[in-house]
Amino acid sequence: MNEKGRYEQMSGKIKVVILDWAGTTVDFGSMAPVAAFRKAFRAYGLSPDIHLIRTFMGLPKKDHVREILRDEEMTATFIKRYGESPSEAAVDLIYEKFEPALFDVLSGHATPLPGVPETVALLREKGILIGSTTGYTQAMMDVLCPVSKKLGYAPDCVICPDDVGGPGRPYPYMIWENLRQLGASDIREVVKIGDTEADIIEGKNAGCLSIGVILGSNMMGLSEKEYASASLPDRERLAEAARKSYAEAGADYIIDSFSDLPDIMGTFLMSC
Repeated sequence: MNEKGRYEQMSGKIKVVILDWAGTTVDFGSMAPVAAFRKAFRAYGLSPDIHLIRTFMGLPKKDHVREILRDEEMTATFIKRYGESPSEAAVDLIYEKFEPALFDVLSGHATPLPGVPETVALLREKGILIGSTTGYTQAMMDVLCPVSKKLGYAPDCVICPDDVGGPGRPYPYMIWENLRQLGASDIREVVKIGDTEADIIEGKNAGCLSIGVILGSNMMGLSEKEYASASLPDRERLAEAARKSYAEAGADYIIDSFSDLPDIMGTFLMSC
């Protein structure tokens, strides 16, 4: 089935686009949470590598800590250092370090990714509502949102795990709460866009189209400076790995950059 047919199968009209934050709309490379996780774990003599940290990106942040500790190598390191397996108390202690570490850097990682303000403006011209979901808490978003708004990006709705009683991705509740607050009634008229496997699965679990974005993403795993200095073969290799991960997670479409969104949605979006 071609792309137009797939959209027509879902709905005749797209009314809501729901966007992730770090790595999708702001914070090129999703660097703020990476830095905060590294600092939090190091406070307890633990050093998860960046790949492990990025593996669970998109989850609620406390769940993210929990999943890192469940990694076989991390569990072994924890047992060697502390003489016991990681407990929920250990999760709590590390998370207590993570929150202030993130707050320390969050406002400095609110710059919209290339093309985001312009593309969001185009969507709004077509009557599209802009929602959002995130693994950040509401307190974190209270810091991030005002800064990103000043820099050119502000969605119509911001939903965090604590707004739906705690269950974040991959559960669909944050997407559904966006629909409730935005007054939308049909999940088939919704597109979810993100930069992690958890984002893609969240969208599929909610029943809407899921799109993965590559440039600036957690999946690509490069800061803006690293991306600028990377060779073309390295960029292509990382982009291909990201495409594979998105596809395996069930993405309906994969775009190279946020600015490509209107093209991938094509005439069905433009006619909305």
